[in-house]
Parts: sequence; C-alpha cells; structure tokens
Amino acid sequence: MASSKKIAVVLFNLGGPDSPEAVKPFLFNLFNDKAIISLPQPIRFLLAKVISARRAPITQKIYEEIGGKSPLLEKTKEQARALEKHLTNVGNVKTFIAMRYWHPFSKKTARQVQSFSPDKVILVPLYPQFSTTTTGSSIKDWQRAAKKAGLKAKTSSVCCYPTEAAFIRSHANLVKSCLLRAVKSGPTQILFTAHGLPKKIVDGGDPYPGQVGETVNAVVDALKKDPDLKGVLFDHTLCYQSRVGPLEWIGPTTENEIKKAGSEKLNLVVVPISFVSEHSETLVELDIENKKLARAAGVKNYYRVPALGTNEDFIKGLGNVVKAALDRDGVSAFEGTRFCPAEYSKCPCQLNK
Repeated sequence: MASSKKIAVVLFNLGGPDSPEAVKPFLFNLFNDKAIISLPQPIRFLLAKVISARRAPITQKIYEEIGGKSPLLEKTKEQARALEKHLTNVGNVKTFIAMRYWHPFSKKTARQVQSFSPDKVILVPLYPQFSTTTTGSSIKDWQRAAKKAGLKAKTSSVCCYPTEAAFIRSHANLVKSCLLRAVKSGPTQILFTAHGLPKKIVDGGDPYPGQVGETVNAVVDALKKDPDLKGVLFDHTLCYQSRVGPLEWIGPTTENEIKKAGSEKLNLVVVPISFVSEHSETLVELDIENKKLARAAGVKNYYRVPALGTNEDFIKGLGNVVKAALDRDGVSAFEGTRFCPAEYSKCPCQLNK
C-alpha cells in the first residue's frame, strides 16, 4: 500500500542552451562554477567571461547541427515523467528538475518544491558516476537554493549509482543489440566513452574515473554472462571525450581509440557510458564528428549505442535508487554505504558509513 507521505524527487542535470542566444550565458555559468575553475573571484568571473565569449561561436555551430538548441531539458522531462509514473505505488511522489547551468535553475526549483510542502526530498543526479564537477556542484547549489527558499524538509542526496543492477542491465541490453549486429562482419571492439576531466581534478581525489571503470566492468561482466552472447568474442576499451582548454585531461581519448581501431580494421560499438540522455556530446560529437573520423580512419563499421533515456530498466534503476533513499538523510551512495575506496578523498561519503 502506498504511503501518504509527500515525496519530492529532484533530478539533477547539466542543462543546455535553449536558443543560439543562450549559448554564451550558458557557457559563462559553466566556467564561472568554482567546481570547474577553482580560481578565486573576481579572477574566475573575468576568465569565464573571456572563455565564454571565445567559445560561443564554436558552440553555436555545434548546436546548429541539432536544431540550434539542446534537447536535454525535454529529454530530462521525459525521464522525470517516466520515473514519477514508476513510483506511483511508493506514495505521493512528484518529480522536479534542477539544472546546473541553464533553466530551470535550483533557485526556481527549490521554490516549487517548497510549495509542494514535501515530507521528504530526495536528490537524484542523472550522473550515475559521482564527480565534484557534476553531482558535487549540483548538491552544493541545491543546498544554497533550498536554504534561501526556506525548504526544511528532510533531505537525502544520492551521490552515485555506478553499479546499480537495473542501470547496468539497461546498458548491457542496448550494447548487446549493437554487438550482435557488429560481430557478423568481423572483429569488434566496444568503445565505452565517458566525458573527460582535467587530470589535476582526478589527482586531487575525484572518484569519477574509478566509478566509470566500475560501471564498464559491470556491463562487460553482464555481457559475458548473457547466454545470447555465448561464443561471441569482443574487446573493450574505456576512453574519454569532450576535452576543452589547454590542461592535461585523463585518457585515453575517444578520438585516438577510434584511430587505433581503424588501423586494425575493426568494427566499433560506441557506448556513451556516462551519459543517460541524448545531447550535443552524443548527437554531434559521437554521431557526426566521431563517425566521420571513424570512416576516415578505416573503421569497418561504426555502431553507436543509444543513451538510456526512458529505457524501462534505467527508470527501474532510478526507482530503486529513490526507494533505497527514502529512509536516509544526508549524502549516501545508492546502496547506503560508501562506494569509493579510501584514496578518493573527494568522495562525499564518510568512510565509516
């Protein structure tokens, strides 16, 4: 029987410009975030102004490829509706969306949540793997907004769910579909591609690449155990995309791995392993730019696995994450205990949890 308690589920995502004119202020908001550029103010403000002005024309051309704006908000709304429907047996659940760098911002969403008068607030990132630059930044932004809105309901923040069973199953099933087609025409490599990070952030204790690696390992393990794939041979590699600026970023890069696969005349199955929604980095970077690179490099066939979107298993996974957080307060991983090893100092969960 469903509970009578009112539960607000807030989904965190990056956000994206909703018009060509929004590109420059969107970029400014991104680069003015202390989690992205750690310099003090007003230096960070001035640097963000310079970077956003320089990058706006380039970024506008990217969005021109997909209609001049980001589809991320609409895709996130679809996920929010699907999750709310999935959770009807849990109680009076209402989903909300808080974007980090473009509308709807946490400030507005916190006021909406306050008007709902929830008994419990559950913060769920649409970033399965934790990083200080994504979920960490969103949680801090929400805390500021909630305080200003006078929102005092008990709150549980989910920091990550990189190996949640239904989430892994959703990836594995989508990969399997492409893999079965690819291997028919020869040797195949699965390219798991994730958004990159500057190396200095990772060296500072950010757990993101470790968590992405755990997701990849879990998906590969599921594929190897799948009876439909018995006898199917494939290699796999984890790589990183979307490098920006002069800093050294973690690798290997997606572009270099595509070139390597081309030199070996392999089929590629490309999996956006850290993205749960289609947006510019999948629709443009993977589907247009990297596909063109693959053709030029000699890749035999290029298959791109869809982002999870409203995949039934993924929505079930998000539902499992919400249900597990109902009786918790503060920040915790999907299973309630710390997921990260001790060396990841930026993990938001205490070691003794």
